[in-house]
Amino acid sequence: MALKKRNKVEAGFAMSSMTDIIFLLLLFFVIASTLSSPNDIKLNLPESRSKSSTKQIIAKVAIDAEGKLSVAKGNQKPVPIEPKLLESYLLNMASQDSISFVALYADQNIAYKEIVRVLDIANQHGFKIVIATKPFEN
Repeated sequence: MALKKRNKVEAGFAMSSMTDIIFLLLLFFVIASTLSSPNDIKLNLPESRSKSSTKQIIAKVAIDAEGKLSVAKGNQKPVPIEPKLLESYLLNMASQDSISFVALYADQNIAYKEIVRVLDIANQHGFKIVIATKPFEN
């Protein structure tokens, strides 16, 4: 009696190549995230427990500890600007885009009147304003 030998096909998947690809992707994103700096201006933002964000920002207005203003459109590099020119600069940016969001990055040690000046400009022209904070640390 001749018995046939059955060849079993093993249905397996080699995970070693997949883990290599995942490792390389992880390494790429770690290196890419350290090279990009979202804020070129060093600010000491106030802390907050709320965690809301907006994706539609037309302008980022930053006020540093010395009260100097800078404005950036989207993810572009911030441009220093005089306080008296802020309103016309924001209106010019709003006329180019239909989105009317403004993010305010203000150092926690500046005078309150500097924040009110930006809030007043946003209120006069109907901009929706978001005040940036850093996460609350216990």
